Amino acid sequence: MRALLRRAALAAGLLLLPTAVLAYADLLPDSLDLLGIDLHETPDLPHVARQIAIGAPLRIVAFGSSSTEGIGASSPANAYPARLQADLRGRLRGLDVTVVNRGIGGEHVDDMLARLDRDVIRAEPQLVIWQTGSNDPLRGVSLAHFREATLAAVRRIQEAGIDVVLMEPQWCPTLEATPGSHRFRDAVREIGAELDVPVIRRADLMQDWVRDGKVTRKQLFAADGLHMADGGYALLAKAAAESILRDAGPVQVAEAVAE
Repeated sequence: MRALLRRAALAAGLLLLPTAVLAYADLLPDSLDLLGIDLHETPDLPHVARQIAIGAPLRIVAFGSSSTEGIGASSPANAYPARLQADLRGRLRGLDVTVVNRGIGGEHVDDMLARLDRDVIRAEPQLVIWQTGSNDPLRGVSLAHFREATLAAVRRIQEAGIDVVLMEPQWCPTLEATPGSHRFRDAVREIGAELDVPVIRRADLMQDWVRDGKVTRKQLFAADGLHMADGGYALLAKAAAESILRDAGPVQVAEAVAE
């Protein structure tokens, strides 16, 4: 069984390398029914999948506003990017994982686009997690402009050879009281579907955590009613790690072999 797992891991790794695909495509089976894996299915995060499959360093840029910067957390170590780095290092033992925090509080889509090249593309990550859509309704950005600018930016990131995961606005009292804020959340989901980009549905997750008793509202929110607190950021990091590994696809086999 271990030999079969090793062969499966090797096959999965080869499929994630373009040159290997050309060299070995005719030798690989269409699926491994025993493991439930379709080896010819492209993962949603192919660049992340490649790094994990070959054991190469994985660099992630967490891009966004105050939820990424970590406003509301008791320390930078409790912001979600730092927690995500620790979580992924624990799950992918032996892999060098770095999560770079590029969050600046208060920014809307145009502010973030102004630093996209400097803070994101020049960092040469394999993945960008872009948290957006929270400040735009608060600062009067039109929904049409938000949508157009976000679509263009995601395409620019992808054209640079970087995987993208979008993170929608939070569920919180301040946004609930802001007319039309839910439309920005929905726009993030629609952009993800249109560009085939995974979306971390933070609003739904937050409500589920409270309903399921994983965290109380007091543990979830900071005192300002807008930002998350340590308890919320910890759960968000865990959800982001699970999303990344799920969307990286067949590389889970390689991880299982390493264990």
